[in-house]
Amino acid sequence: MTKPEATPRAGEDMSPVQDLKSAITDFVSEFKQFSNGVHAKLQQQEDRMTKYDRKSLMASRPALSGADMIEAPHQKAFAAYLRSGEDEGLRDLPLEGKAMSTAVAADGGYLVDPQTSDTIKSALTATASIRAIASIVTVESTSYDVLIDHTEMGSGWANEAANLSETATPQIDRITIPVNELSAMPKISQRLLDDSAFDIEGWLAGRIADKFARSEASAFVNGDGVDKPKGFLDYPTVDEMIWTWGNIGYVVTGTAGAIDDGDPIIELVYALGAEYRANATFVMNSKTAGTVRKLKDADGRFLWSDGLSQGEPARLMGYPVLIAEDMPDVGTDTTPIAFGDFANGYTIAERPDVRVLRDPFSAKPHVLFYATKRVGGAVSDFNAIKLLKFGTA
Repeated sequence: MTKPEATPRAGEDMSPVQDLKSAITDFVSEFKQFSNGVHAKLQQQEDRMTKYDRKSLMASRPALSGADMIEAPHQKAFAAYLRSGEDEGLRDLPLEGKAMSTAVAADGGYLVDPQTSDTIKSALTATASIRAIASIVTVESTSYDVLIDHTEMGSGWANEAANLSETATPQIDRITIPVNELSAMPKISQRLLDDSAFDIEGWLAGRIADKFARSEASAFVNGDGVDKPKGFLDYPTVDEMIWTWGNIGYVVTGTAGAIDDGDPIIELVYALGAEYRANATFVMNSKTAGTVRKLKDADGRFLWSDGLSQGEPARLMGYPVLIAEDMPDVGTDTTPIAFGDFANGYTIAERPDVRVLRDPFSAKPHVLFYATKRVGGAVSDFNAIKLLKFGTA
């Protein structure tokens, strides 16, 4: 038979043992509640700190591209190739014939991703170069042929009873424009490549575009045609009075190394055929422009007029002026001014791909990027371009 536990009646005190047990039970219960509250507050604080860290890191590390890498695998693959030489992403990308794509070329070269290529092409187009007014064709071969019919077909009047005689047959000339390789080789340290916040694609596109633009602009004007485009000033020049096909005709100012009035400019304009004048453009450098814009006609009016709005080219006798710094300066027997329809007169042939080879060994601790583009240029219509010679004959 068990002994029932004694409980104090109202007004009576509990035994010391029971009092201690009750106090301990209450303390453990309150401590557990306190511990749970502290743990919940710490968890909330940790969650807030995690969100703050993520937001801070996102703000301090700009993306390499404005587009989502998931939607632009070519950019992700190209960035990986530039930073570490990893080309597996490039190898897995499919070729697309209608646009520039990133893949391994047959000779081991790598194409730049479309966004970088567009950046380079936009910079080249915006540069003050003959490219801005010439005819540009895209080719997939090593050369481009232009067929020109520059002779007149014979004709004659006849009556019903007269015998018809044979007339002259027009001749067709073939002008071949070889596509040469234009290259640039910027370098960057591996430490900067390892920095994920560095916009390597933008940097590379800017360096390539700057180098290509200056090299192209010079070759289209003065290139000798040896492993580079043939500039229109490298062709033989003859007086317009005795001009023949294969030469560039010129008009003289009548003064050695100078121009006294606007009459030679007027003669230059009308030396060009009427079928070319509608789309003609003056080409000269800044120093020559400073000389020409002072010229006036017989009534005291300036031949030069500035553009009426921002971005509009200046005009000389109503025709636009392209400032190309590779044109020669004013001097005795130089030809610092060209006038013509360059869309018909000069053709630029280029392949659409820009390739980049990564070389981490030749300039350690820097990495070299060997960028190449194939482009060629030549005069395609000798009727369409005329020169102003600062001389007497």
